Amino acid sequence: MLEIKDLTVTVTDESGPVDILRHVDLTVEDQKFIAVTGPNGGGKTTLAKAVMGLVPAASGSIRWNGTELTDKTIDERARLGVSYGFQQPPRFKGMKVSDLLTIAAGRRLNHDEACAYLTQVGLCARDYLDRDVDASLSGGEVKRIEIATILARRNALMIFDEPEAGIDLWSFARLTETFSRLHESQTATILIISHQERILRLADEIILVADGQIQDRGPADRIYPQILADTVAGCNRLEVDGKC
Repeated sequence: MLEIKDLTVTVTDESGPVDILRHVDLTVEDQKFIAVTGPNGGGKTTLAKAVMGLVPAASGSIRWNGTELTDKTIDERARLGVSYGFQQPPRFKGMKVSDLLTIAAGRRLNHDEACAYLTQVGLCARDYLDRDVDASLSGGEVKRIEIATILARRNALMIFDEPEAGIDLWSFARLTETFSRLHESQTATILIISHQERILRLADEIILVADGQIQDRGPADRIYPQILADTVAGCNRLEVDGKC
């Protein structure tokens, strides 16, 4: 279980300290599929990065399966079963895709196993296993390879930051199928930051984050229509001002 209590994350800019997250409370039960959405700049990615340890908490508590994470390093959190997929994944010049998958899995993968992970994210294994994870790959290709490494890692908490970013529609369809099968297998808790309807509707719950706080949470059939209504209402207001 993921338990976040009174979490505040603060950054300092030219005007002084700014709270990106303010007193956030959140509990996620094991094996749940949670989609986090909301306006840009609302704190979604900061929340995910705080769980992984990529940004420090100014105050509050983050616990995973009863273990306090707030004072743990990124490596320690990974060993405790937390994984993270970046919106813009890093590249590794001189490292082959097959090697990256092996490192993620923590053991030598045979050819069929490595191929299976790449197939799940819509990549033809024979075209990628021996390629370097460098600038020769597109952003979408690197994104899918990173997701494949998270699947190979098989951690109990998988966090994905906008997995649809930079990915073509066909591959995105494959990814949604992968997320659905992963959820059905009941082997991981899934936390996905996304604006995509197809992902939001797969989730057990949608969490709406805005202005540094959780504004609402609930099933997709309640939250998603509310998001659409708020969007339309916001646009209508802009139309009155001649700005939409």
